[in-house]
Amino acid sequence: MLELKNICVEISSDSVSKEKSPKNVVRDASLSIESGSVSVLMGPNGSGKSTLVNALLGHPSYRVSSGSLELNGVDITDLSTEKKAQQGIFLSMQNVPKIGGLTLAMFLHKAYTATHVSDVSVLEFYITLRDKAEALSIKTELLDRPLTAGLSGGERKLSEVLQLAALQPKFAILDEIDSGVDVDALRTVFKAIDTLKKEGTGFLVISHHPSLLDHLAPEHVYVMSAGSMVRQGGRELAEEIIKNGFCSVAKCQHVGTCTGRCG
Repeated sequence: MLELKNICVEISSDSVSKEKSPKNVVRDASLSIESGSVSVLMGPNGSGKSTLVNALLGHPSYRVSSGSLELNGVDITDLSTEKKAQQGIFLSMQNVPKIGGLTLAMFLHKAYTATHVSDVSVLEFYITLRDKAEALSIKTELLDRPLTAGLSGGERKLSEVLQLAALQPKFAILDEIDSGVDVDALRTVFKAIDTLKKEGTGFLVISHHPSLLDHLAPEHVYVMSAGSMVRQGGRELAEEIIKNGFCSVAKCQHVGTCTGRCG
C-alpha cells in the first residue's frame, strides 16, 4: 500500500521571493492507494492536486513541509525521485518538457534496467515493447519517435501508456491522463489501466472531469478543494459526483454557478 499521511506542501524557498516567506499550499492531505485497485482524486482547477503529487515525487518548485509518504509501512518521503522510481512509483505528469534526441524505446530500456534487476538486451527489450504496443493497439512507430518532442497531446498520452506497460510499476499516479485525448486514445488508456490493475498495480488517477467516472469504477474517491481533502468515500461518492458534479460535493466556490458536470 502507498499512503499519504497528513501531507503539507509549501512552495520551495527557491521559488519564493526574499520578501515572502513560504506558505503551505496543500494542507493535511491524506489518502491511500491499494495494490490492484483504482483511486480517483478530483477537484477544481487550482485545488492543489498536481502540486500534491509533484511535491511527493520531488519537483524542485515544491517541498513537503510535514507529513509522510509511506510504502508498505516504510517512510520514503525523503528519498530522491530516482529512488522512489526504483521502489516502483510512477508519475505521469500533467505537463512534460519537450525532450528530443532520445527515442521512447531507448528511454524505456534505460528506465527498465534502472528500476528492475535486469540485463535484458536492447533488441530483446524492443521486441517485448513492440508486442506490448500491438496488444494495446498502439502503433509501433511511436517507439522510434522522440520521447516527447514533436508529439501531439494524444501521442504523448499513448507514450505514457507504453511507459506504464513496459515499466509495470507497483503504484502509478496519473495526472490528468484524460486531458486532451481523443476517444480512441482514451479507450487505450483505460484498457491499460484495467490490464495493469489485474496484474497488481495500484492507481491514483487525478482529474477535474467528472465524466472520467463514466469510464472508471474506482474503489476509492477523494475530493480536494482549496488545498485540502474535503470528501472521501467509495463508489457511492463517485455516483454522487456523476449526478451532482464535484463542485456541489466539495461545496467549493463554483457551487452557485456549476452546471453539475464542470471542473
